[in-house]
Amino acid sequence: MGRALYRTALSAVLLCGVVGSQQEAKAEGAKAARKLPPLTVQIDKRKVDIDKRRVRVRMSRKASHVDIKVFADSGEVIAEETHDFKGRRAGSWLPLTWTPSNKDKVAKIEIFATDAHGYYAGVRIVPWSLWIPHEEVNFATNSAKIRKSQTPQLRDSLEKILEAIGTHKDLGTIKLYVGGHTDTVGMNHSNVELSRQRARSIARWFRSHGLKLAISYEGFGEASLLVKTKDEVAEPKNRRVDYVLSVEDPRFKNSKRRPYWKSL
Repeated sequence: MGRALYRTALSAVLLCGVVGSQQEAKAEGAKAARKLPPLTVQIDKRKVDIDKRRVRVRMSRKASHVDIKVFADSGEVIAEETHDFKGRRAGSWLPLTWTPSNKDKVAKIEIFATDAHGYYAGVRIVPWSLWIPHEEVNFATNSAKIRKSQTPQLRDSLEKILEAIGTHKDLGTIKLYVGGHTDTVGMNHSNVELSRQRARSIARWFRSHGLKLAISYEGFGEASLLVKTKDEVAEPKNRRVDYVLSVEDPRFKNSKRRPYWKSL
């Protein structure tokens, strides 16, 4: 039994090997499996729908069955099911669903796919992201400089970030994403750059005050309005910076701009 890395855009690493009830000592099965391509499992990123409880995978070999285990934010297993796919050809998409025992937020999904010879490989999906509630930093007009009067808000936010990291450390390697936003006053390209500079200033403040995890920043300008307005409207709720903890790049559902996260 060995380890293999099967990545999705959502997450990471699981074991691969032989199912216990079908030992590698079965010479015929082992010999046949060695003639096949390496066993891999792929997630269809476009079809991951946590709200509708649907994902689909495909294997590089003829399928036997797929096991899915769903974890809540608390670590509790809220679904554990086996789906029979005997006879399904290599490369065919295998649809998976699950019925949770409660309505808790899904934090992690583990999927093990077993081939016709008893070998398995798996992937882990971590759709978890946590937006940290905080008091906004008040910047001067057209400035990205953090004023001393604003450091209490940042210290309070840093405490919340550290607490959340400790609570959710079992999910994987957590990163901080700092996303800046503006209202609709001014030119869009200028707003994007200003929001990026402000996000970078806050990211650097967190780093200089002891935050050791990976930090990325980006500016959205007016592409992800919290309050929908017409152009040239100075809506204060749209002037904000998001602090998001996530294992992978977070998704801003209402954003009209694709983010290009930059590592600090």
